[in-house]
Amino acid sequence: MDRSPNAVNGAQDKGAKKVIPPGSTIGVLGGGQLGRMMTLAGTNLGYRFITLDPTPSSPCGHVAEQIVAGYDDQEAAKKLAERSDVITYEFENVDAGVAALLEELSHVPQGSRLLYTTQHRLREKRAVEAAGATVAPYAEIGSEQELSEAVARLGIPSVLKTATGGYDGKGQWVIRSEAEIGPAYAELSKAGTELVLEQFIPFVKELSVIAARSPRGEIRTFPVAENVHVDNILHASIVPARIDEKVQGEAERMASRIAESMEAVGLLAVEMFLTEDGRIYVNELAPRPHNSGHYTMEACATSQFEQHVRAICNLPLGKAKLLTPVVMVNVLGEHVDDVKEAVATGRWGAVESDRIASANIVPKVHLYGKAGSAAKRKMGHVNVLCSDVQEAIDFIQQTAIWRSQPI
Repeated sequence: MDRSPNAVNGAQDKGAKKVIPPGSTIGVLGGGQLGRMMTLAGTNLGYRFITLDPTPSSPCGHVAEQIVAGYDDQEAAKKLAERSDVITYEFENVDAGVAALLEELSHVPQGSRLLYTTQHRLREKRAVEAAGATVAPYAEIGSEQELSEAVARLGIPSVLKTATGGYDGKGQWVIRSEAEIGPAYAELSKAGTELVLEQFIPFVKELSVIAARSPRGEIRTFPVAENVHVDNILHASIVPARIDEKVQGEAERMASRIAESMEAVGLLAVEMFLTEDGRIYVNELAPRPHNSGHYTMEACATSQFEQHVRAICNLPLGKAKLLTPVVMVNVLGEHVDDVKEAVATGRWGAVESDRIASANIVPKVHLYGKAGSAAKRKMGHVNVLCSDVQEAIDFIQQTAIWRSQPI
C-alpha cells in the first residue's frame, strides 16, 4: 500500500529535509544480524557503514567497520557520530541517553522520541491509541494488590509484562489462576520497572505489517505477514497471509496510521492479533527492521533493509510489491548444522533436490555468521519461494530440520 506525500519539490522546497546521498557513511548502533543485512542492502546503493557494538567481530562487523564498545559508552558514541553522515539503530533496547547525545552530535532522523516511546510498553500503548488503533485492555501495575484488582477486572487468563525489556517471551507471565498472582508479581517485579497487565486476546492469527516512512512524509507498507510462533519465538512467516482482503487492507492502513501519527522515520514493525470476528488488536511495535519482514529480501521488489536505508537517507521509497509467495522459517541454534549440510548437499532431509525443482520451491538461505550457536538462538533464516504457500509449508514440514515444529 502506497501513500504519496504532499507535493515536495526536492531540496529546493523549504519543507524538504536533507537527502543523504549514496557514498555517505551510515552509522549503525548495534551490530547484530539486522545491522548486517541492512549493511549488505545499503552497500548495493553505494553507502559505507560503521557499527558500534560491544561484541568483537559482530555479525554486522563482518561486513562493516566496527567500533567495539558498550552502548552506554559516550566517548564511543561521539566517535561514531564523528565518522557518520547519518545514524540509525538496529534494535530498540539502545540507551536512550546515548541516542539523545547522538541526536545532538549527528543526524539521527529516527530521533530519540520514537525510541523513548517504543522502549516502554505503557507509553507505546498510549501512542497506538492516540493513532486511533486498538490495543488489548490493560492496566498499569505498581503493587501485588493492584495486580489482584486488575486481574479481577480484566479476567483470567491475562498477561503480566515488564514495561521495559523482554523479548521472545521473556519478561512476561500468563496468569491462568488466582494462585499465580503472587508468584507472577514477585518474579517480574525483580526487573525493577513498571509492570503492565494485558487482557488475554483469544486470537486466531498473529499478523505483522512493516511500514516505512521517510522524513518527506512518504509512507509505504509491505504485505501482511501471518506469523507462527513456537515457544514464544517466531518460527515462520507466511506471505501472502491466509486472511481475506478486507482484513489485509485494514491491517496495512492501521500500520500506516501509526507510522504517520508517531512521525516515524525508517521502518516501524506493527505486530497484531486477529480475532475470529475479524477484529485487529495491536500487540507491539518495533522501530527497526523486523524478523517477520525477512521474507521481503527475495520476495518483494524492495527488501525491508533497503527500504530502511532509503527512508533514513530520505531517498524515494522503493515499491513494496510482493513478487512471489514465500514462507520464511527461522534457523535456530538446533537447526544450523542441518541447514549448513543442506546448503552443501542440496538435500533437505527427506526432500530431494529434484522434488524441490518440480514443486517450484526455491529455498534461499541466510546465515548470520554468529560466533556461537545455542539452542533457541536465532542463527539465520530461510526464505522458501514458491508458487503457493502450502507448497512451501509442506516442504518445510517434510524436512527433518523443522518436522517437530508445525506451521
